[in-house]
Amino acid sequence: MKKFLSISLAVILLCSFREKELTWVAIGDSITYLNDHPDETGNRVSKGYLTRVTEILPNLRYINQGHNGWTSGGIADNIESLGLIKADVYSVFLGTNDWWQGRPVGKIDDYQHDNGNTTVYGSFRIIINKIRQLNPEAKIVLITPMQRNDFIYIEDAKNNAFGSYKRKNGQALEEFANAVLTIGRYEQIPVVDLYHHPLLKLENMVKFKRLKNPKNGKYVNYAYPVSVSIPFNPENDEYPYPPDAVNLTYDGLHPSDKGNSIIASALADAFRQLGLSPR
Repeated sequence: MKKFLSISLAVILLCSFREKELTWVAIGDSITYLNDHPDETGNRVSKGYLTRVTEILPNLRYINQGHNGWTSGGIADNIESLGLIKADVYSVFLGTNDWWQGRPVGKIDDYQHDNGNTTVYGSFRIIINKIRQLNPEAKIVLITPMQRNDFIYIEDAKNNAFGSYKRKNGQALEEFANAVLTIGRYEQIPVVDLYHHPLLKLENMVKFKRLKNPKNGKYVNYAYPVSVSIPFNPENDEYPYPPDAVNLTYDGLHPSDKGNSIIASALADAFRQLGLSPR
């Protein structure tokens, strides 16, 4: 009888100390999407930030709601058809495509007064409204876009874009990051600020860009910022980011294993501060 009671007590104690599994819905763009599609990185990425966070906090189970190439406006416009579910925690990692596609940032007034899906502020209002509709008690973490160098798509070099060292449609990428920070302050929602993260500086996105010397046509490894002044011809030139050029990103925009590790560490810290793990 005593042995049975001891075993029962041990089982009860084990169950009481076991961490409750929490559901995490990660809303984002290609950076989030690629976590479950490493083949689309040329297998240059072994683990995305979602997988890495759940390795740090094993009580979390992620649902990947990353959508390749989407803006916050695209997410907001399709918010009712995405299949979002009630979850314990949501992260929202958007903004870099809004910048590149020239969407207006808008003003905090667009968020405060729910002015519609015409600005980034308005788009975030729609997204957060939906999250709170699904679960008013859910924890939310916002993530700013990170700085980016010249993006060259690994599967099609004709798909390329200049980096955040230039303005697009009169707007700096930092304005989009600051909008996310402003929403976080207004809502008292934690923000993982990747744009201003000391380890994610633009000059460290890649080690170099391999380009033809304009004078003699020979390939040279040009580091930033010299690399931005050297022309690249996607029709005739070799892919400018060979494997040894990989640093924080593998293509100037999308995080490498190193970059994903930094993102995961910062996000896991934010989750811990919200009490999502007893560790």
